[in-house]
Amino acid sequence: MKIKHLAILGLSIVVAFAACKKKDNTTPVVTPTEGSMKIQFNYVFGSNLLPWELGKTLDHPKTGDKLTFTTFKFYVSNIKLKKNDGTWWEEPNSYHLVCAMCPDQSDIDIKNIPPGDYVEMQYTMGVDSIKNVSGAQTGALDPSYGMFWSWNTGYIMLKAEGSSPNSSDGAFSFHLGGFKGQYNVVTKKATDFAGHTLTIDGSKNRVINLQANPARLWHNSPSVSVTSKIHMPGETAYNMATAFYDNIGFIGME
Repeated sequence: MKIKHLAILGLSIVVAFAACKKKDNTTPVVTPTEGSMKIQFNYVFGSNLLPWELGKTLDHPKTGDKLTFTTFKFYVSNIKLKKNDGTWWEEPNSYHLVCAMCPDQSDIDIKNIPPGDYVEMQYTMGVDSIKNVSGAQTGALDPSYGMFWSWNTGYIMLKAEGSSPNSSDGAFSFHLGGFKGQYNVVTKKATDFAGHTLTIDGSKNRVINLQANPARLWHNSPSVSVTSKIHMPGETAYNMATAFYDNIGFIGME
């Protein structure tokens, strides 16, 4: 009887050991986590796509002006991503002030993006009309950044300043905005990533590269010898801003 009991006990131990061993070999299921991405602007100048940066003097290929930029800022807002199943994710409170060559504002960092495969991005160049008339704002829309006129004329969507010997006073200053009527400069943009897929899974910070060409400000506008300053909404502000916005495009992802 004792031998029988020992045999049964031994068999139970073997079965339990086998069960534990089988459980330990099971591959755990990994659940994708939220991720992040950076929108990075790559600046070029003119039809030859010359390298552009603040403080560098360049000849405009169309107007012939010599231009040295000291300030270049613009707003990007309402960023949305489309999944391959057709659903959309929208960044909360999506307002960003991009400042060329500023250490903390040269790129756009977007966090807490749900995992998935994204096939399209939509965004707005400028600030939507609701925020222009909603009173004092915080964050990127804080008036302390010097990008706000008044509750009537709203935000400066794009600011470009610098020097030029072609200007009558040796300088240029373009504060471009307008959010209503026929001279509304706010421009909606979209890219399908040239057929590529943006995969967000929390394993790395993805990078979307967009190309921006400050020379396009003068694509439909005259030399700084004719117009060197714009500080209010209107036709000239509209022509400059939208020419620049229209040329911004996707060039790759990392």
